Amino acid sequence: MPRRSARLLVVAVGVGAAALSTPAFAAAPTAAHAAQATPAQLTQAVAGHESHALHGARRSTTNTAVESTNWSGYAATGSTGAFTSVSASWVQPSVSCGSATTYSSFWVGLDGYSNSALEQTGTEADCIGGRATYGAWWEVLPASESAYSGVTVAGGDSLTATVTDNGNGTFTMTLTDSTEGWSKSTTHAGSSGYQDSSAEVIAEAPEVNGGIAKLANFGTVDFTGSTAGGQALGNTSPNEITMINSAGTKVRAQPGTISGGSFADVWKSS
Repeated sequence: MPRRSARLLVVAVGVGAAALSTPAFAAAPTAAHAAQATPAQLTQAVAGHESHALHGARRSTTNTAVESTNWSGYAATGSTGAFTSVSASWVQPSVSCGSATTYSSFWVGLDGYSNSALEQTGTEADCIGGRATYGAWWEVLPASESAYSGVTVAGGDSLTATVTDNGNGTFTMTLTDSTEGWSKSTTHAGSSGYQDSSAEVIAEAPEVNGGIAKLANFGTVDFTGSTAGGQALGNTSPNEITMINSAGTKVRAQPGTISGGSFADVWKSS
């Protein structure tokens, strides 16, 4: 009789341990959690509504920086033909999404600072329908953004972007994701009236459906290896650009001090 009781005790303990460890008893993930855990990828249907021209640029009243309602970063400027290439690397920011729809983009480009031309390529980190959405794109104004197809972008990926004037009226835009193992390159005619008079490395609240989007909380993006015309961006005495709200009362994103080709850009408000 004592032996039988001992055996029942062992069996009972074994069943209890199994119950605690079996996945069948784990709480099922909510739909919201599942959406957060599986980021969406940028589609052309979304990209086709986005654009990246500079908006609301003005000289700051408090310092020597330039303010804009949608750009934050640095722009090297000069005369026509001063910059025929631009490049930079960064780690793709992650976004944690609530119910608000917000957007953020990270890119390099030629022109656009003092004219209406712009040739550029980069990535984005958005919150659409409560779900993180990442993607890669290129753009030549006045056309809207074009998504690179067949690629995956994720938070933490290492990206390098380059835009080069080929000297024959075309520009080559190349974006490489060394983490995911892909590289995309597009050659396209430059914007009408392009001048190669500026080169930019930018974090942005893009224009979506004709209006400046709310800025997704991207935290901090660290740009490294930034060059303009083959030299370190910081050596060109670039213009610092701070992103502000339309009323000019709130900073949306702020670049830190540039050293050589490196600087951090920090999200401040949507």
